[in-house]
Amino acid sequence: MKIGNLYFSFTNSSLFMLLTLSLVLLLLHFVTKRGGGNSVPNAWQSLVELLYDFVLNPVNEQIGGLSGNVKQKFSPRISVTFTFSLFRNLQGMIPYSFTVTSHFLITLGLSFSIFIGITIVGFQRNGLHFLSFLLPAGVPLPLAPFLVLLELISHCFRALSSGIRLFANMMAGHSSVKILSGSAWTMLCMNDLFYFIGDPGPLFIVLALTGLELGVAISQAHVSTILICIYLNDATNLHQSAYFFIIEQKRV
Repeated sequence: MKIGNLYFSFTNSSLFMLLTLSLVLLLLHFVTKRGGGNSVPNAWQSLVELLYDFVLNPVNEQIGGLSGNVKQKFSPRISVTFTFSLFRNLQGMIPYSFTVTSHFLITLGLSFSIFIGITIVGFQRNGLHFLSFLLPAGVPLPLAPFLVLLELISHCFRALSSGIRLFANMMAGHSSVKILSGSAWTMLCMNDLFYFIGDPGPLFIVLALTGLELGVAISQAHVSTILICIYLNDATNLHQSAYFFIIEQKRV
């Protein structure tokens, strides 16, 4: 689809992201329309409550210096990110499916959007004082230019590192499973008795890697959630955590 000099193509990534969104909305439909809100929850409601508590715990543990009501304002946004990432990663485990998170541009776009949102939250909470994270208190003046540059690079690199981590883990895992699956199938199709006897070895390795990749798909969504909470804590509290640590050390 071409509009002027811009191309809007409906790719596999677009299709499977819409499928992921449909699965999430279908889950919410089962919760809200079929027994949602009952004192004795059904299976769908229990699943959604488990996902909500799974996100709420890192929010309460990692984000400090804020009241519970303020923290809960971040919880729905983080829950949406976690649920969407979890469903996208698990969707790639289905045979003949498509793994959206194994494409670098998709994960990079997600990480940059989160980075921009957290930066906006930092300015909303602290104003221009948010820029003080570039130069912690007590730094000697000759080191200030170098430290500001290093802190700025470190802060901006968060957006890139989050996308690279998710892309690399999903791509490496799926590639390993695909290569070993092809090897096991080739050995199974050979008429040689030696290959047929030795085939269960690669087959069991493929099954083990599939289980490992399933754990990676879940853990990557969880790690992304924890990192978002840590970045939000840094954006809202700035150097307060380090300051309190120094105070405690002096007391000791």
